[in-house]
Amino acid sequence: MDRFVLIVGAVAVAGLVALAVDRIRSGARLLRHRRPAPAASPAHHVPDRLDRGDFARPGAGWLVAVFTSDACSTCAEVWRRARRLEGPEVAAQHIEAGREAALHARYGIDAVPLVVIADREGATRRSIAGPATEAQLRAALAEAGGTAS
Repeated sequence: MDRFVLIVGAVAVAGLVALAVDRIRSGARLLRHRRPAPAASPAHHVPDRLDRGDFARPGAGWLVAVFTSDACSTCAEVWRRARRLEGPEVAAQHIEAGREAALHARYGIDAVPLVVIADREGATRRSIAGPATEAQLRAALAEAGGTAS
């Protein structure tokens, strides 16, 4: 009888071990197949429309508005590149947060650098958030329908 109890006990222990191993493997399989959710990229506000009267040369066909901050490490370079787009039909304007806080607030600018390309009526046709090369800026203006000098 003692042997029988030992055998039943050993079988029970072996069954519990097998069950535990199976659960661990199932959990590991689930973890391997579970993909982490992609990191949400922050959505920054881009105004749909700019009042051209708020900016330089309201009569120009296009406005390249560059919203920046002196605290931003890439803003000065984006502005340097964007101002090269200025010409007879393209007005370029630098809107720095400290000096022109009212315009940043009015248009809900919450991240810099932000380049907004607006047409003669002030409708936003293209925008670029973050660092931008001169080629990207020229391409955005061209896609909007404008041309840089």
